[in-house]
Amino acid sequence: MKIKRDLQNKITEASKKIGVITIMGPRQSGKTTLVKEIFPKHKYYNLEDIQLRNRIAQDPKQFIDGHNSGIILDEVQKYPDLLSYIQIKIDEDFQPARFVLTGSENLLLSEKVSQTLAGRVAIFSLLPLSISELVKSKNLKENYLEQLRYGFYPRIYDQSLDPKDLYPDYIATYTERDVRQVKNIGDLTNFQRFLQLLAGRTGQILNLSNLANDVGVNHKTIDSWISLLESTYIAFRLQPFYKNFGKRVIKSPKVYFYDTGLVCSLLGIDSEKELSTHSAIGSIFENMIVSDLKKQIFNSRSSSKLYFWRDSEKNEIDVLVKDADKIFPIEIKAGSTFSSDYLKGIKVWDELQENITESAIIYTGETDKIKKTKLINWKSASNLIP
Repeated sequence: MKIKRDLQNKITEASKKIGVITIMGPRQSGKTTLVKEIFPKHKYYNLEDIQLRNRIAQDPKQFIDGHNSGIILDEVQKYPDLLSYIQIKIDEDFQPARFVLTGSENLLLSEKVSQTLAGRVAIFSLLPLSISELVKSKNLKENYLEQLRYGFYPRIYDQSLDPKDLYPDYIATYTERDVRQVKNIGDLTNFQRFLQLLAGRTGQILNLSNLANDVGVNHKTIDSWISLLESTYIAFRLQPFYKNFGKRVIKSPKVYFYDTGLVCSLLGIDSEKELSTHSAIGSIFENMIVSDLKKQIFNSRSSSKLYFWRDSEKNEIDVLVKDADKIFPIEIKAGSTFSSDYLKGIKVWDELQENITESAIIYTGETDKIKKTKLINWKSASNLIP
């Protein structure tokens, strides 16, 4: 069963007035399925096909000019030179959504697109499924441990796959093909080790030097590899929030993966039983919620930003959702029974604020409220972005 994506209506709206629609996201996040559904009459081309690229290269202008009724160009980062021909065509003969582009490399593609097609393009990011999308399609797992292990890639649900049938192959293809094509990495063994070690550090303060020592490369290499994971939508850095609170605060970022199924696979976790006793269970649960907040921002086209906060005394807020008017603190706990310890970071945060704000604790227990703090079950944590 195909799951309706929250971005669909936003893309449909943009397609009525914008000449170029661009959708970026990781491989297998559902980009191709979505654009074919929204634009069923557009001619489809996959630019990963080298023979197709060679044919187009013989006369790119003729190829672009020959599609007056609409065209989908999948994995357009494989042929970025086409963008200038698209720009010329849009300027000569504007039609809404005449060109629909997809790509799985964020920075490489979005910079090229935004520079070449400035003012002519709407850019969307499609991540793996959100908690909201799984709830609405009745695909959300009942048990949070099962949900963490299964992850959020659409194929898991469309084809009723076991995680072991998807993630190891996904990781192998990513490292052996995608990574090599984007960045010249000589020793893939080191990169694979880096991925596994980074998965074990999800939700932690990023220490480039320690990670570099464990992998056996220098810290600049680690930094460039994390940037690569960011540009291909595998992982992201969560930046700290700091201003002059009168206390020293942590200024290094945390790192998270966009999908917990990938994290579990990289850590060799093959069952819910293994996951329940794993030392990283709290961090993996936190990863699921933080990545879902990112999805909510992308899916709603919100301008809200995510941060975390931690001072030198280890008082911490897992996530701060900042919009133009306020900052909303969120603590994330894998426990099912509320403990007053859950409020420790929020109390310290409130003492530093001029006005005490509302806050939330996302956990595996029942929804409730304690003073200004909402207790939210993880299945209901899908409407937190203003």
